[in-house]
Amino acid sequence: MTPLVTPPEPAPPAAPAPAPGTTPQPGRPAPDRESAGIANTVPDRPTGRATWHRRAGLLPLGYLLALVALAFAHPFLPAWRWLAIHLLLLGAASNAILVWSAHFTAAVLRVPPPASRRAEAARLALLNAGVVLVLAGGGTDRPWLGVGGAAAVFAAIAAHLVWLAARLRSALPARFAVTVHYYLAAAGALLVGVPVGAWMLVVDDAARPRLILFHAHVNLLGWIMLTVLGTVVTLWPTVLRTRMADGAVAAARTGLPTALTGLSGLALGALAWWPVVAAAGLAVFATAVVATVVPAARAARVKPPESFAAWSIAAGAGWLLISLAVDGYRLLTANDPAAAADGLSAVLVPLLAGSVAQVLLGALAYLLPMALGSGPARVRERTAALDRHWPQRLAMTNAALLVFQLPVGPYVRITTSLLLLAALVQFLLPAARLLLLDRR
Repeated sequence: MTPLVTPPEPAPPAAPAPAPGTTPQPGRPAPDRESAGIANTVPDRPTGRATWHRRAGLLPLGYLLALVALAFAHPFLPAWRWLAIHLLLLGAASNAILVWSAHFTAAVLRVPPPASRRAEAARLALLNAGVVLVLAGGGTDRPWLGVGGAAAVFAAIAAHLVWLAARLRSALPARFAVTVHYYLAAAGALLVGVPVGAWMLVVDDAARPRLILFHAHVNLLGWIMLTVLGTVVTLWPTVLRTRMADGAVAAARTGLPTALTGLSGLALGALAWWPVVAAAGLAVFATAVVATVVPAARAARVKPPESFAAWSIAAGAGWLLISLAVDGYRLLTANDPAAAADGLSAVLVPLLAGSVAQVLLGALAYLLPMALGSGPARVRERTAALDRHWPQRLAMTNAALLVFQLPVGPYVRITTSLLLLAALVQFLLPAARLLLLDRR
């Protein structure tokens, strides 16, 4: 993969500018000045930063388009479910996490932008080389190819973790530094989960169901959801264009050790097959999620969601809570680890399509127009393009997901799957057009 190299960028102004469209209006509270600048540290004119985000933004979209192609080719691929999960999580979500966690880290810590993107591009190149090898190894039954890919992914995430830690050590104390602590914990979780996934590629023994439970929960709740929880603290009020709710930062600081405690109990319970311990750990993790969601809900009461980005993120949070409840019930009622691993399919659809995908699309719908710069007018035009028909897309997605969870026949499931794909394509086409053609 060709590294994404951009020219040096000018240093940002000392104080972040408020988000476009956040000018106080009569009867509406002004956005929190500090949080409003978190996602909007992009100059008005196109710069190296805009070029970087234009190129890097194509990576998650590429994996999502591959997911659409897989949906039509799946009858010919015996490992299509495994491929679909890894295209979304290891491909699309992980690329978005590496790009935007670096962006948010620089913003919340108020550190100067890098003089060159070469190191970040190298991490992305290494990650994607690993992802391609993992997909090729798992999809073609060449396990050692997948193990090599897992090693590359491990190295890329380890380098990202080192970069995050170095930024945190060198920065002055910052109000939103807790976001970077979430990113560090998330990267650490993936570094624990990746070797287990690599092991399962080459070894198939009696411990496999427990390893599946461990791998799935540590990677999904650790790598993906810890990143989401850390980001939503600052991103959510910015998307709503309102003030951050009182206590949001304190709730995030309390939520991180709570989430890590729950995740540790869940992982231990899954490995040892102590279902009560695993379910208790899941309940503790859910408590951390609720602690983060409550301030977000208070902010939404002040300024209700009005865009695709806001409603998609909110829907993703709702599906996350539903998935955690279903997952806990499945763990407690399973007779053995094999039954619990088989029952994961009932959890993965709402968790992946309902939560991960909707949060990812909502975040991209807000961040991509902002990152490409060129001033408030262009940002509004791009946002309008990505928001086109959003009530229909959002309603269709969530109605299809609800029907899919019911005990319906195969033809109904096929229909709902096609509706989900149609909603995804409705987002991907204007997003790809935005990144490939909008160069003004």
